[in-house]
Amino acid sequence: MNRHTEINLGDATGWRTPVNLLILMVAANAIAFSTWSALLNNFAIEGAAFTGKEIGILQSIREIPGFLAFTAVFMYFVWREQTFAVISLALCGLGTAITGFFPTALGFYITTFIMSVGFHYFETVQQSLSLQWLPKNEAPRQLGRIIAAGSFATIAAYALIFLTWKLLHLDFSSVYLAGGGATVLLAFLAWFGFPKFREAVPQRKHLLMRKRYWLYYALTFMSGARRQIFIVFAGFMMVEKFGFSVAAITGLFLANAVFNMWIAPKIGNLIIKLGERRILVLEYVGLIGVFLAYAFVENPWIAAALYLVDHAFFAMAIAQKTYFQKIADPADMAPTAGVAFTINHIAAVVIPVLFGLIWLTHPSWVFIIGAAMAGVSLALSLLIPRDPREGNETLLSGPASAAAAPAE
Repeated sequence: MNRHTEINLGDATGWRTPVNLLILMVAANAIAFSTWSALLNNFAIEGAAFTGKEIGILQSIREIPGFLAFTAVFMYFVWREQTFAVISLALCGLGTAITGFFPTALGFYITTFIMSVGFHYFETVQQSLSLQWLPKNEAPRQLGRIIAAGSFATIAAYALIFLTWKLLHLDFSSVYLAGGGATVLLAFLAWFGFPKFREAVPQRKHLLMRKRYWLYYALTFMSGARRQIFIVFAGFMMVEKFGFSVAAITGLFLANAVFNMWIAPKIGNLIIKLGERRILVLEYVGLIGVFLAYAFVENPWIAAALYLVDHAFFAMAIAQKTYFQKIADPADMAPTAGVAFTINHIAAVVIPVLFGLIWLTHPSWVFIIGAAMAGVSLALSLLIPRDPREGNETLLSGPASAAAAPAE
C-alpha cells in the first residue's frame, strides 16, 4: 500500500489506519508548537530584544489565523482535506524551524504568522477529519487517545529542549530548527506512509451556519472565552502572585502534559459511559469551583494543584465535539469545523485586552467573571438531550430544519 493508493476508511489494515494517521499528525503538530512556545519568552527578550509592546503585538498576530480559520473551507476547492492537513502541518513545522534565524521584531512577527497559519489550519482540518473518520460509538475513546499522543509529544519536546539546552549548549536557531524540522519530517511520513482515504460523505465546500447547531456554537464561544482566561491569566498569576521561576513554570507544564496523557483516554471512556450532557455538566460545575478558588487562593501549592485540575478539564471538551458529531449532517463537518474554530477565537480578540485592564486593579475579578462564564456554559449544557441526534439537538428542539443560512 502506498501514499497514492486510495482506499475506503474501513479497508485500512495494519498500522496505516486513519486513527494512526491522526495520532501521528497531532503529535507532530504538538512538537512544533511546544518548541515554539517553550522558547517564546526567552527568544523574544534575549534574541529579538522585545518589550511588552512587541510581545503584545506578536500574540495578536499569532491569533489572527485562528480568527480566520473559517477560510479553510475555500482551500478544499484546491486540495482534499487530508492533503491540506499535511500541508498545514509542514507549514507549522517550517515556521518554527526558521524562527531562530530571524532574531528581529519583524522577523519574529513573520515566522510566527507562518507557524500560526499552519497550526490553526491544521487544528481546523484535524477536527473535521476526526469527526468524519471516527465511528460515533468509538469517537470519544479515540479522541482521548489522540489528545494523549499530543501530550506525549509535548513532554518529549520539553524534555529534549531541557536536556539539549543544558548539556549541548545549543542556541535558539538550532533548537527551533530541530523541533520544526522534526515536524516537517513527520509531515513527509504522513504524506508518503499512508494511503489517501476516501471521503465517506462528500463535504460541502461553502460557508454555512445552521440554526439547529446554535447550542454547539454557543458552547464553542464560551469554551474559547474560558480558554483565554486560563492561557493568559492563570499562568501569569503563578509568576506575579506566587513568584514561580522559569523552572517551576516548566515543571508545571510538564506535569500538565503527563496528567493529560493519563486522564484524556479515561475521559473518553467516561463520555461513552455517561454521555455528553453529564460530562459537560461535570466540567462546568468543576470550572466554577476552580475559578472561584483562583480568585482567593493564597497558597502556591494549592494554586499549582488548581492549575492541573483546570487543565484536565480541557480534555472534557471532547464531549462538545462528539455532541456535534451526533447532531450534525455528516456533510457539514468540514465547513462547520472552520466556523467553530473562528467562533472559538472571537474571545481571543477581546478578553486579553479587556481583562488585562481589570487585572490592573482587581485581579480576583478576572476569575470571578470566569466563574460566571462557566455558569453560563453550565446553563447551556443542561439543554443538551440525553440522546442527542439529528432532530433532537437540544431540549428546545422542534422538527429539525435542514436549511442552511449563509455565514456572515
